[in-house]
Amino acid sequence: MPESNIDRKKLRNLSYAGMFAALTAMLTALLHIPVTNGYVHCGDAVIYLASALLPLPYAVGASAVGGMLADIIAGYPAYALPTFLIKGLLAAVFSLTGGKTLLCLRRFAGMTLCGIVSVLGYWLTAVVLYGGWTAQFAATVPANLMQAAASAAVYSAAALALMRIRRKE
Repeated sequence: MPESNIDRKKLRNLSYAGMFAALTAMLTALLHIPVTNGYVHCGDAVIYLASALLPLPYAVGASAVGGMLADIIAGYPAYALPTFLIKGLLAAVFSLTGGKTLLCLRRFAGMTLCGIVSVLGYWLTAVVLYGGWTAQFAATVPANLMQAAASAAVYSAAALALMRIRRKE
């Protein structure tokens, strides 16, 4: 039975989504720097790459599953469901802001919006889990702002490298 091009494309996208989910989980759970209330990691940069390179549903699935697995692996199971939702939303926001290249003004706008979504999402998660709007604001927002900035920087460096590789081809 001959394979159609559509089936091959779906399989390729699913394979890439699995790879991005694994990279997100590993770079988040294993390579992180603990800060006041959480940790800074490179996982969101992988989410941005997945969102720039994959169709929307695959990027959202990879990001949500990878982020959730990272919390489980790192020992933060209480954050697994909120992370699933927040990271899926990050992928959707970054995909929908679009851009003609991996690094352009629209991509920077997307990273800024994703930073806002992440900071607000984890602040609200901390409020639900621990209470205290003001205390959780002070405890979570600075670290999550550092996380957003670090992810934007790592994504930008990776995007520049990929753009240079593509030019040489």
